[in-house]
Order: sequence, then structure tokens, then C-alpha cells
Amino acid sequence: MATTQSRPQERTARELLTQGRPLFLGVDGEGAAHYWDSYEFAVAVVKADGDAEKVVLAETPFETLSEWCEYTRGEHGWDIGSHVGGSLVGDLVRGVEA
Repeated sequence: MATTQSRPQERTARELLTQGRPLFLGVDGEGAAHYWDSYEFAVAVVKADGDAEKVVLAETPFETLSEWCEYTRGEHGWDIGSHVGGSLVGDLVRGVEA
């Protein structure tokens, strides 16, 4: 039976962000899910234990989503998500930065 229930990490991200359906970026090497909100230009980082934070890119040294993804790749690695291969996130970043 199909369900419309979202994952707990996604529900937490929705509570942190303005955008009703933030874009799932992936899960880093430490198990934290990352969600992008293009309205706020922010990333919700939700750990497997439920701890979460909203990272507004303007309050960091990272100016673009691409820089955030590269930072995360360098610090934690990416385990799950389209940016492991780079194609979908690369397309998204190019679209956002255009």
C-alpha cells in the first residue's frame, strides 16, 4: 500500500525551512540528511538522532549551494544522494547560479 508519509528527517527539515517541500540533497557520511530551501537560501541539516540546524548560507563563508555541497563532501563525504555522482546537483547548482 502506497503512503504519503514523509521520513522523520524530512518532517524536521520542513519545520525548520520556509519552503513547503525542500529539495533533498542527500545524506552525508555521518548520516545527516541535507535539504535545500531556495526561498531562504538555506540548508537544513538533520542528523539521524533528530538533532537539526538551519544553515543560512549568507551567514557562512559559502556563497552558493555548490560551495556548501563541496564543503560537505570534504568534511563528511556523501553517502546517499544524486550528488554522489554529481549530475542532478550539478544541474541544480548551475540553474540556481544562472
